[in-house]
Amino acid sequence: MAYNKNNYLLRVKEVNETYKKYALKGYFNEYIYANFIKDRFHISRTTFYNYLTIPYERQLKQIQKRETAQQLSIF
Repeated sequence: MAYNKNNYLLRVKEVNETYKKYALKGYFNEYIYANFIKDRFHISRTTFYNYLTIPYERQLKQIQKRETAQQLSIF
């Protein structure tokens, strides 16, 4: 099976969901990173901000469509 970014995008999704959860409560980005992201995901601040800009939902849907198309072509 060929490599895809599925696990990477799932990790990005989890970071974004954690961020959104605490951002809605009014916490600052730096506080969210230092207290909820850094120790759990072991990523740098730059990586954290890069993850926030990734359109992971669209990319996960594309991967899912590709996988279903491949499964249908096998049968």
